Amino acid sequence: MRQLILDTETTGLNPRTGDRLLEIGCVELVNRRLTGNNLHFYINPERDSDPGALAVHGLTTEFLSDKPKFADVAEELREYCRGAEIIIHNAAFDLGFLDMEFSRLGWPPFMEHCSSLIDTLLRAREMFPGKRNSLDALCERLGVNNAHRTLHGALLDAELLADVYLAMTRGQKSLVIDAGDDDEEGGAQREKISLRQFELPVVQAAAEEVALHDGVLSEIDKGMKGTCVWRTEPAPPEGEAAPAA
Repeated sequence: MRQLILDTETTGLNPRTGDRLLEIGCVELVNRRLTGNNLHFYINPERDSDPGALAVHGLTTEFLSDKPKFADVAEELREYCRGAEIIIHNAAFDLGFLDMEFSRLGWPPFMEHCSSLIDTLLRAREMFPGKRNSLDALCERLGVNNAHRTLHGALLDAELLADVYLAMTRGQKSLVIDAGDDDEEGGAQREKISLRQFELPVVQAAAEEVALHDGVLSEIDKGMKGTCVWRTEPAPPEGEAAPAA
């Protein structure tokens, strides 16, 4: 699978009021491996940056004055991204600018040239609810070194986001551990152990607790117009007989 981590820098916050792209950085992943086939442009936005934006990226009008305009790099960007899965942190922001630039050229929106989109900000909010999920916060939380990041830069931020994305998606592949599978590293067989051989303490629920529990199940039954799963007897493990009543 070919994935591209994309980041942009802009003259301000709102493409609808005339703000423009001034830097684009893309980092390529193929089968979750960095390839080094990256793409990076500085772009002459044909206007000054807002003071707040300039403080973030540090790219002055003078520095950008001899850089190509977006129309000059658009075809290379489109072909580079064509058919790839795009990974962006806070995708709505970057796509708003890319779509505006594409519309100036009479082209369809950016994502119509790509296969799919992953917004790592939305993923992070699901994984870490109630926590700060900026790129810097995720770097700190996931152990990605961003000590060299003093100003925002599109290529630098895309490289950091690539490391963050790989860390976010590196977890175990399944919630089920199959005791019959070979160990991935050593090839050793795991022994299947039945918990029935252990004498585990059993604490019986009081009559009042049983009644309350039954009431909750009855409400669930009523809501689903059937019998909920907690009223059914679980099947015995493979190879074991059902326990005596």
